[in-house]
Amino acid sequence: MNLPPLVQSFVLHFGEMGSRWGINRTVGQIYALLYVSPSPLCAEEIADSLGISRSNVSMSLRELQTWNLVLLKHRPDDRRDFFTTPDDVWLILRTLAEERKKREVDPTLSVLREILMQRPASEAERHAQERMSEMHTLIEQLTHWYEDVKQLETERLATLLSLGAKVTKLLEAKDRVVSLGRSRRPNPANKS
Repeated sequence: MNLPPLVQSFVLHFGEMGSRWGINRTVGQIYALLYVSPSPLCAEEIADSLGISRSNVSMSLRELQTWNLVLLKHRPDDRRDFFTTPDDVWLILRTLAEERKKREVDPTLSVLREILMQRPASEAERHAQERMSEMHTLIEQLTHWYEDVKQLETERLATLLSLGAKVTKLLEAKDRVVSLGRSRRPNPANKS
């Protein structure tokens, strides 16, 4: 690699992490390079920086484009395509979440729905369907939660994330207020 040591460490690590996330190591390295690059890079610059073939760069860039994770840029008087990542890390996070949902969660929900619509032919299938129904319910709840959260403004989302486990304290306080309100209501059964 033809990179400063700090950048090289980040790029190599991102490549290794990418393979754990289910993407090609080179795709992860290219994304990391584009993310830390001060200006958009063309395929030749990427290939030279990472020491990989131009064809590998082209295939990897196409994959990143299908994930909507890179932006295509043009320079005046230069026919080459240049690539960069969005500047807003929150936009990157939102894009990754949406793409993973489309590729992983939505197909799983579809399969579960199809299976749950079938009539079980045995006790084992009935038991399996009950378990799958629980999984389907959980994934649907998470999907609805995700749909709500993705509508939040970035500042609100950042605040929500910074709360962490403190959210449980808010929920506990809400429960106390609700139960206090219930205990103060007159019970119509007690009226004589």
